[in-house]
Amino acid sequence: MCGGVRFEVTEPLVTAGYCHCTRCQRRTGTAAAVSGRVAPGSLHVTSGEELIRAYEPEGGFAKIFCSACGSALWSRHPTDREIVAVRLGAFDGDPGIRPSYRQFVAFAAPWEPIPDDGLARFSDRRPPS
Repeated sequence: MCGGVRFEVTEPLVTAGYCHCTRCQRRTGTAAAVSGRVAPGSLHVTSGEELIRAYEPEGGFAKIFCSACGSALWSRHPTDREIVAVRLGAFDGDPGIRPSYRQFVAFAAPWEPIPDDGLARFSDRRPPS
């Protein structure tokens, strides 16, 4: 949001989807977070690395954010640092992919019904593909 952290993704995103888990709801203040999985090694910070911080919840993906403005940037697998998903709202333009699934729908916010959009739905985490 503040422009302090800049990054590039040098390969097309692999997949994208919505996460309806309670942790994403609390982190974003919305009913779901939408992210795109990057190809391993394709995310590169071009400036502002000193502003990057991480919240590393027990049993969950690290939540990477800008310490200057608090903007969510990406998440990272707790043990495999090559598994990274960038928040689609963090891209300057069209990320070139559209969400194809919704995960953790069993935990969806009761105050915002999930639309009947034809996307694949998973009660918990989407199985690895």
